[in-house]
Amino acid sequence: MNIIDLLIGLTLMNTMPHYILGIWKVRMISGFGTGSARNILWALFNFFLSVGLFVYAYGFGAFAANGIYAGAVLLQLIFFIAAPFWYWYFHHRQGGQQKKSRE
Repeated sequence: MNIIDLLIGLTLMNTMPHYILGIWKVRMISGFGTGSARNILWALFNFFLSVGLFVYAYGFGAFAANGIYAGAVLLQLIFFIAAPFWYWYFHHRQGGQQKKSRE
């Protein structure tokens, strides 16, 4: 195994927990410190570092040839879009309904 492949995988997989916990406003230590905004920035840094290392090592055309990595990048992009919605749904919409049922 090549060390750059290991770094590509590690940085991409490190993106998801930091982004999700940053959106959900959970404190988690990151390379930029603690706090939700810092975790989101750390996640974005890791994502772009992973994609940048992949393109540096294999070129843009390799996305089509490497379905596992392309799928993982696509899944992360879906999380970038969906996580704020899920946070809103579970913390604002669901929370409001629970408060009404208690009253």
